[in-house]
Amino acid sequence: MKKILIISNSEEGKIFIQRVIRTYSKENIYYIVETKANQYEDINKERFKFFEFDATSLYKLSNLLKMEFIQVFVIMNTKIDTEYTIKNIRAVKSKLHIIVLDKWKLDAIDSYTTLLDANEILASQLIDHLPNVPVIAQNVGMGEGEIMEVLVPFGSSFVYKHLSVIEQKNWRIVAIYRNRKLVLPSRRRMIYPNDVLLLVGEPVVLKSVYRAIKQELGQFPEPFGTHLYVYIDMNILNYDEIVSFIQKALIVYQHFQCKLIIKITHPGDIDALRYLKDLANENILVLIQYNQKEVLQEVKNDIEFYHIGLLMIDQKHFSFSKEREMLHQLSIPILKISQKPFQDIKEIALILSDNKDLEKISNTIFDVSEQFGCNIELYNYKNEYQKDREEIIENFYNLSTIFSKSIRVHQVEENPIRLLNQKENFVQILPFTKKITGKKIYSSLSTDSEKLYYKLDRYHQLFIPV
Repeated sequence: MKKILIISNSEEGKIFIQRVIRTYSKENIYYIVETKANQYEDINKERFKFFEFDATSLYKLSNLLKMEFIQVFVIMNTKIDTEYTIKNIRAVKSKLHIIVLDKWKLDAIDSYTTLLDANEILASQLIDHLPNVPVIAQNVGMGEGEIMEVLVPFGSSFVYKHLSVIEQKNWRIVAIYRNRKLVLPSRRRMIYPNDVLLLVGEPVVLKSVYRAIKQELGQFPEPFGTHLYVYIDMNILNYDEIVSFIQKALIVYQHFQCKLIIKITHPGDIDALRYLKDLANENILVLIQYNQKEVLQEVKNDIEFYHIGLLMIDQKHFSFSKEREMLHQLSIPILKISQKPFQDIKEIALILSDNKDLEKISNTIFDVSEQFGCNIELYNYKNEYQKDREEIIENFYNLSTIFSKSIRVHQVEENPIRLLNQKENFVQILPFTKKITGKKIYSSLSTDSEKLYYKLDRYHQLFIPV
């Protein structure tokens, strides 16, 4: 749950609080501080906590700021009250993001304080009502939501990222508005707080992108796709192995509110086919491919048609380099399910390496941990080069603050692979790069932990495309 603090002693603040009560996100808890309490209707007491005191009092405000807030809104009547309130917040929290309704042209305070010019906001609303002036992004295109404008909040996981590292599948950032000026996107362009992004893409995809920008967890497998896909080759698995694999896949499926598509190739085991067909219902679809030509193309067609965001495959199948190459071409997350049980997993493990691929997929890692209810554990081998790893660790700490989710970093003296092999159970997450597709014999002498993924093959592994 994200805690948001609203400090108000003005009529504008009262109206804002009323609006928040009507439109609040179920993921947020709001703490309201008013100099004089107002009466509000239809309050969810679990989501809204009210306090009555003067926020210019450092003693009173500091007690409340002992909690971890992700944002503070300051909406005050006078300039002096506003300045003292900000000063008090900064005395306790130097890097807490403050949004201020500015009616007095306040001087810039720091990079963690956003001043919203009240006069500019009013003028921008009035100008939309002038005759012969088009309203941006309205009555454009098909009008079905394929064009969207999104304000990037200060704490968004998109902040300070280059466009080149943001997965843009079935959608694109086509323009950036910064300080009321158009900035054309490029691969090296970086996103900053309060940028307005103009997005174009499939409406269902843009909805998930919007939630990702607004830092809501619990959306995976979006934005890669909406539904889950299980791939079974009956030439590789026998009946008992299929049943064991599917039972684990169903546990994964239960974590998501989406459909599950089971794809069967080389159908030859009648008992296994009967078992799988019996699973079919309105949310589980069983597809059997009798034509064994163009298997890869058929899987690609399924992924596009059903908007698949996660493919699950068995340990045996993933062991073949040819199959890994096929899976890599799909450009969606691949969950390799091992013989370990799945229901008791409490930890997501990441081994830090010298490249920054983990930083590129860090948002997805946090979302997966939220969906599975797991802790995030980073393992850093101290005897290797550290500069790039320190940046990755800092990125994960920043995201842990944004998402209000704790992480743990293990600074280890021995090889992390050897250390993890002593654990009972976990899910390892790795970037799905080309190096994963190589033959094991060529990587056996490597020190790259990603090339040596198979050393932890007996554990479940999630490969996320970069």
